[in-house]
Amino acid sequence: MKGKKWVPWAFLALPLAMYSIWVIYPVGRTLFLSFTNWDGVSRTMRFVGLENFKELFNDPYFITSLINNFKWLIGFALICVPAGLGVALLLDQKFKGNKVYKTLVYLPMTLSFVVIGQIWSWIFEPRSGALNSFLALFGIKGISWLSDPSIVTYSLIMAASWRQISYAMVLYLAGLKGVPHELVEAATVDGAGSWRRFWNVVLPMLRPATVVAVTVSIIDSLRAFDIVYVLTRGGPFYSSSVMANYMYIKAFNNYRMGYGSSIATIQFLITLGFIIFYMRNVLKREAERE
Repeated sequence: MKGKKWVPWAFLALPLAMYSIWVIYPVGRTLFLSFTNWDGVSRTMRFVGLENFKELFNDPYFITSLINNFKWLIGFALICVPAGLGVALLLDQKFKGNKVYKTLVYLPMTLSFVVIGQIWSWIFEPRSGALNSFLALFGIKGISWLSDPSIVTYSLIMAASWRQISYAMVLYLAGLKGVPHELVEAATVDGAGSWRRFWNVVLPMLRPATVVAVTVSIIDSLRAFDIVYVLTRGGPFYSSSVMANYMYIKAFNNYRMGYGSSIATIQFLITLGFIIFYMRNVLKREAERE
């Protein structure tokens, strides 16, 4: 058996090779390019050190994109996660048509953000869109959801939340299956009301699901791109731009691959920080179980 220590590595060789080619190498290459002025086309490039990063933090459009990403973060973490929990608690009850409602709420999870963006482009359409037509029933004047710089980012977050809430709901429905009914019944016998049962019994048991839901929602908010590209391309006047969208524009439209790589590097470091925080929590929880 001692002479077969290579066997596990033989099984891991292909996955590790693919992971190195498709993940590790691109990350390393991006980090390298962020210190150059490469245009993405020519065969030559010049090392410029931290010049791209200095320009980056003096670029008002990048600052706007960074702020918008944090708006997405707040929307996903503080709105989508609690909303997903609320929907999960509602659909966890036994009532007629329960499975049908679960399917309908889960449906957005089966769609890509590109498809969702197309659907919401019809909803947000200023003249005959579903949302403005609904508001017109109450005598409310139509709103320019995607052309008003002051609200366009919130409109995009609202559209993306349709799918994100479904994701959080699925996590919490799975978590609720692990809540012992004996604890809930014991709390009921002790005279605890529905709110106290939820706050003192159910919610603490859902902590693992909450950690996963919040962490994944934060990561999804930081890598938002598809729905922004489909609905606004980052406009009007970069008011709805996020880091991934601005990186794409700089790297592939303006032929500033080095500058775009510096944006990608900042985005990677921010995301990595949240991933490390999540992994520390997971490892700490596993250590406590042991």
